[in-house]
Amino acid sequence: KTYTVGNWLEVWYENYAKIKMRPSTYLTYHGYIENHIKPQLGKIPLNNLTTLHLQQFYKKLLAEGWVERIEAQKQPKGLSAKTVRNIHQIISAALKLANEQRLIARNPADGCALPKAERKEMQTLPVEQLTSFLCEAKDSGVFALYYIDLTTGLRRGELCGLRWEDFDGQAGTLQVRRTIRASKGGELAVGETKTYAGQRTILLPHSTAQLLRKRKKAALTQWLFPDPLRPGRPVNPGSAYRRLKELLKQAELPSLRFHDLRHTFATHALASGVDAKTLSGILGHTKASFTLDTYTHATGDMHRNAAEIVGNVVTEWLGDELTVWQNEGNGATAAST
Repeated sequence: KTYTVGNWLEVWYENYAKIKMRPSTYLTYHGYIENHIKPQLGKIPLNNLTTLHLQQFYKKLLAEGWVERIEAQKQPKGLSAKTVRNIHQIISAALKLANEQRLIARNPADGCALPKAERKEMQTLPVEQLTSFLCEAKDSGVFALYYIDLTTGLRRGELCGLRWEDFDGQAGTLQVRRTIRASKGGELAVGETKTYAGQRTILLPHSTAQLLRKRKKAALTQWLFPDPLRPGRPVNPGSAYRRLKELLKQAELPSLRFHDLRHTFATHALASGVDAKTLSGILGHTKASFTLDTYTHATGDMHRNAAEIVGNVVTEWLGDELTVWQNEGNGATAAST
């Protein structure tokens, strides 16, 4: 059979990609394929697709990827470098399979030059702003949701997916077993955590465990945070995000993403002396190296503090000898000049 690029992407998506992805991921992939790839490249015969075709396509996405979309009216016209790289990843995977199936002689995506992925600026709440935020949350009756997130660093979906069976009041631990996602149409879906490492047991701070013990006594549903309008369901992650925005505005604080609460927890944890390996386990990262790469701003401060500590230890150990050596060094320098 002779395929066009569009035909082959449909085959790849339905028969190979879809079966091993989380629902939210394959819906995102489907959007990229239908909204971007097929309109621009779909009619090209698969055998005729070249690296230049792809390179020109990526360049156009960066310049005007949003032009024909209604949402683009108040947005920049170009797609982000990260989105273009994601689209390239889809194309590359589909073409790799086509090459393995001997439908094409080589994968034209292998020779593409990709835009450098920009790092999103991380925002965190300093201690004084944390106090203002939590006071506002308490006055609004949603203190527990945000306090628990700020003391555990859970992802938004993980937080919304907590059930009382996950909380061990005696041990003071919380098991992260699932995540809640809003699927197409606004329906909520219960799924697995983002990674295998995401399934973890967190030892809670005393204050957090005590807060949960008190809430458990009055719990009426299986969910730690039920939907206030439909208590049999968990709170919608989108609602939790919108409530966060309202609280920040009411407290006259900078606007943050929900994920920045996780960054706030991690940054303060590292600054307080929690080692990267331990923090990696709490956050559900697969590798401690990822934690270190993500929070380089905090580990830089840790390195400076460590240098000062080591310096103070050595100074105390050497005592007066160090002063003598320093003076001798200054004398030698002066004599040489």
